[in-house]
Amino acid sequence: MSAEEQLGTAGVARRDVGTAESQRASRMWWDADADDYLAEHGRDIGDSDFVWCPEGLRESDARLLGDVEGAQVLEVGCGSAPCARWLAAQGARPVALDLSGAMLRHAAALGITTGIPVPLVQAGAERLPFGDAVFDVACSAFGAVPFVAEPLRVMREVHRVLRPGGRWVFAVNHPMRWMFSDDPGPAGLTVQQSYFDRTPYVEVDGTGTATYVEHHRTLGDRVRDVVAAGLVLEDVVEPEWPEGRERIWGQWSPLRGALFPGTAIFACRKPG
Repeated sequence: MSAEEQLGTAGVARRDVGTAESQRASRMWWDADADDYLAEHGRDIGDSDFVWCPEGLRESDARLLGDVEGAQVLEVGCGSAPCARWLAAQGARPVALDLSGAMLRHAAALGITTGIPVPLVQAGAERLPFGDAVFDVACSAFGAVPFVAEPLRVMREVHRVLRPGGRWVFAVNHPMRWMFSDDPGPAGLTVQQSYFDRTPYVEVDGTGTATYVEHHRTLGDRVRDVVAAGLVLEDVVEPEWPEGRERIWGQWSPLRGALFPGTAIFACRKPG
């Protein structure tokens, strides 16, 4: 049974959604969708690999986090935690955090089968359950940031838990994708709505309760959140679709990838 069927999704709404409702919907959605998501995309993300985005950019090639050997690393929105296990294999000391208990159960099981267990924490990204200045690096590959109502709170929390000089790198849907439908084919090449419309995309059940929520911020909004949190933005990476990559991953496809970016990766640093 699909996540939509389990949650009784009946339609789509465009309305404001606050932190509590958004977090509740995300927890329910990823708990319901974890099995199907990993069955479909498990081979894309791997069991112990760090893939930043559907374009296939790997941390082993990009090195956006720098040298992680010996570093205390927080992964925000880890899902089944393949990135955290890759980090552990590089000599880092990762902690993997996610809102979804079902995703963390997969993470725990994969820790056993791969022989690379990592510490797992169930919590939301807007209130990190850690002390101040305890991590050297924080990262998020499409985890948490697009699904929170108040991304500035995430940036401030990451700033708080990072040590001076610590790096924070996070990947999200490229903001311009908001203008288009999620169709990976020709229908997904036509602008459908305003880039400046920040009203969340909300799927609802028969009572109007949110079952899935995704929030939009413009590129400028993302930059302002980083700066307002006291972080330094060092780079914005927009991975190009690699030649010869034919794999379609949700809305990401060779057709769309040849024309406009699908991912934005923000590389930041806490001053120190």
